[in-house]
Amino acid sequence: MTPDPGHTALDETMMRRALDIAAKAAAQGEVPVGAVVYDTASGEVLGEAGNRRERDRDPSAHAEFLAIRAACARIGDWRLNHCSLAVTLEPCPMCAGLIVNARLGRVVYGAADPKAGAVRTLYEILTDRRLNHRCEVFSGVLADESGDLLRSFFRRLRGS
Repeated sequence: MTPDPGHTALDETMMRRALDIAAKAAAQGEVPVGAVVYDTASGEVLGEAGNRRERDRDPSAHAEFLAIRAACARIGDWRLNHCSLAVTLEPCPMCAGLIVNARLGRVVYGAADPKAGAVRTLYEILTDRRLNHRCEVFSGVLADESGDLLRSFFRRLRGS
């Protein structure tokens, strides 16, 4: 997947951080997805997380959901217009809805999700003109690394 033009070196740095988080999630038996919310101007990390659905026994414990909640708690506001989210896998409908509701300014993601992708693959929630908020989207950033991490995790899980 060719990355969208316009993403920055900071976006790649944050995606590498998200990949490290995803690898740690995989080591704990979680689907390897990592997410980082950062101030778009300064690069300050405001929240980060890996998937925790298995560990927390919580269907909402997706990496981006947890990272967004942490960022909101850190800044004391639910509005993240000035922030970017780097996530290793295209957000699902639940997370895309949260991104819109949190008013995130930008989303940068790695691998497309053919089964649940709600940014460009199955749905286009983040750019839907019918909604009250839209954000910039940059897809395919470090997509190969993100996809490789997911594929190797599921190969190990299946024992093949």
